[in-house]
Amino acid sequence: MATGKVYLVGAGPGDQELLTVKAVRLIQEAEVIVFDRLVSGSIMNLIPEGTALIDVGKNVGNHPVPQHEINEILLREASDGKMVVRLKGGDPFVFGRGGEELELLSENDVPFEVVPGITSSISVPAYAGIPVTHRDFCSSLHIITGHAKAGAELSIDFDALVRLGGTLIFMMSVSTVGKIAAGLMAAGMAETMPCAVIENGTYPKQRKFVSDLARIEETVRENQVKSPSVIAVGKVCTLSEQFDWFGHKPLKGRRIIVTQPRSKASKLESKLHSLGVETMLYPCIKTDFIRPLEPPIAEYDTLVFTSTEGVRSFFTWLLNSGKDSRAIAGKRLACIGSATAEALREFGLTADFVPSVYDGEHLGKEMVSEKFVTDENRVILLRAKIGTQDLTEALDAGGIRYLDYPVYETSYVEHEEIYDLESWDYVTFTSKSCVDGFVNTQKRKDFTGIRALCIGKQTAAEAAKFGFDTVISDTATIDSMIEKVYG
Repeated sequence: MATGKVYLVGAGPGDQELLTVKAVRLIQEAEVIVFDRLVSGSIMNLIPEGTALIDVGKNVGNHPVPQHEINEILLREASDGKMVVRLKGGDPFVFGRGGEELELLSENDVPFEVVPGITSSISVPAYAGIPVTHRDFCSSLHIITGHAKAGAELSIDFDALVRLGGTLIFMMSVSTVGKIAAGLMAAGMAETMPCAVIENGTYPKQRKFVSDLARIEETVRENQVKSPSVIAVGKVCTLSEQFDWFGHKPLKGRRIIVTQPRSKASKLESKLHSLGVETMLYPCIKTDFIRPLEPPIAEYDTLVFTSTEGVRSFFTWLLNSGKDSRAIAGKRLACIGSATAEALREFGLTADFVPSVYDGEHLGKEMVSEKFVTDENRVILLRAKIGTQDLTEALDAGGIRYLDYPVYETSYVEHEEIYDLESWDYVTFTSKSCVDGFVNTQKRKDFTGIRALCIGKQTAAEAAKFGFDTVISDTATIDSMIEKVYG
């Protein structure tokens, strides 16, 4: 068996959008991913289903899997011929013990590559409005670990650091901040030297506290600062308020659970994230294309799509069967809403009909009332195996001939229960099946007091059955849902 390969990949400080292009590609191609706890959930969500995951659990002060065992895991998996990604927070060579993990591979002639990541020592201060260098304040930057080996004292030359000047960045230093401050002051640094501590940097839940050297330990203690945190010491910290772009995002502090299928959730989650919202991606349903698929489209003159999944499932079948859009030349296309119409445009086609309100009831009624379909048309509904009856009831009432043809089906996704639902501002639902899937994951069945942000009246009605306090978007779009978050 041919030897595999190990990619030592830096995952950056936490924000998914700070991943390198190469890191994203390798994450999606890997057969095995060995990861630390510092890798964010949003990055873990990029991993395709079926990838083997090995949690080595490393966190500050908590190493349930010893380093030598991690090294052996990498060797074992690569020796089995697999493509292995060792995913590490930050940059693997900046206090990440990446060099140690390569030693055993090198000794055993296992090929490897290193993919640098954006180090938190620079990016986290940047997210707190602190440039680690500035020509008016400093001419050097020093990155120091405040974490010593078990049983050992800190090995920091404070005299040298004070003599050199510049910005000091201390990593893994929350538990030793008092010793660090005392050492710097004993070496002659002024008690009034500005300092900042940034907790959970680059995450929406980031916290920042600006202090000075004499009070930094007290600041950390009073605010119960936890790891992961970065501590900055230097005059550049005085710029923190002036340059604080991240702390002023319009929805910072909001917490929202996104329940859409993984394939669809990225748009909503990404937009919320860009506005400063802390999100939890909690997909409660998944969609699967129905196979074998052979819709009798030649017999019908009007194709109706009620979701983006229906569009993509249909065209996946069409292209895989050796056909293309010419197979539906001359046929009229109706879509339930703007997102579905946009999915159609991805295949070079424009919807002929979109209702004024994006739901099945209005789609059916308006197609009939506006005579887009009559009793002379033959209509095929390309949609989920279990679809809303509002659409078919409207067509039945209008005397329209149609075939209800399922092209995909949905199923529930199992998750661990969310025990702190009350601490979240909203649970988002974009369909009735998302509501049912979410309820299925929870042991509780009464959700009174939990706010549900719903994309339409039908979805809200389903959520209300379980006691959710519902908020309904004005239109059935992601942007309209987000407008409701502004409240």
